[in-house]
Amino acid sequence: MPGRDLKRVLFAEDEADIREIIDLALATVGGLELRPCASGEEAIEAATAFRPDLILLDVMMPGLDGPTTLARLRARPDVAGIPAVFMTAKAQRHEVERFVALGAADVIAKPFDPMTLAGQLRAIWRRLPD
Repeated sequence: MPGRDLKRVLFAEDEADIREIIDLALATVGGLELRPCASGEEAIEAATAFRPDLILLDVMMPGLDGPTTLARLRARPDVAGIPAVFMTAKAQRHEVERFVALGAADVIAKPFDPMTLAGQLRAIWRRLPD
């Protein structure tokens, strides 16, 4: 994956104001093509058609939370291999280790800096194995 540039990101965030900030941070500042989703369910439905390079999931969402959404994505052969990053206010070391053990490529702490979010995702992308 790191052999090519990160271009398409699907993200799930239930809070509209944070979704808007992520959209500005990744599309306007970062130049990425985005598919915003308001829930884990919407992210699962959108992943196949959008074919993102990377999936960004809020951990705490009503309905399907981030870890459950990731587990359901991993169960679908068409999108199972897409790397995912969690975003959470609970970014203590043991929590990060738990999220990585669940299959996340990395964890980004909230609050995040909108000016550097795209760069953080690109740095994670470059660290992924080919």
